[in-house]
Amino acid sequence: MGILGKVIEFLSIELTVLLTAALPIIELRGAIPVGMSLGMSPPHAFFISFIGSMLPVPVIIFTIRPIFKEMKKTRLFRGFVDRITAKTMLRSGRIRRYGFWGLILFVAIPLPGTGVWTGTLASVLLDIRFKTAFPAIFIGNLIAGTAVMMLSHGAMRTLNLISSLM
Repeated sequence: MGILGKVIEFLSIELTVLLTAALPIIELRGAIPVGMSLGMSPPHAFFISFIGSMLPVPVIIFTIRPIFKEMKKTRLFRGFVDRITAKTMLRSGRIRRYGFWGLILFVAIPLPGTGVWTGTLASVLLDIRFKTAFPAIFIGNLIAGTAVMMLSHGAMRTLNLISSLM
């Protein structure tokens, strides 16, 4: 394989991880282990996943209100928007109570239903300004990514150790 082939292969792995991290639900929590399983070093997988997971934040913050408003005009999507809004508001008690720090915690805790997408949506629904929401989401995502990277690295090393003993 020539140099161009190696560059394309390398970029396709990075693009796969970046796009995986940008997906709702999966985010960097799923993209970091994917990147590591594709041969990326833990810090490299973390960095690419972090960038990918942060890409949707400004888009969501600046576009979700008009999108939801238009969707609610149709009977087909009204229930969908209402469910997402209700579910997000139900989970956003800490954010409401603690503001900036609550949003950091909400994004940082790697549990289902928390993370960048839900935290960003909650920040919009709670009318948290961009200059407050973005840094909180950024910091929370750094914390979550660091935890996932360490757990993934430890799990992979443990599995490698076990397989070498067999």
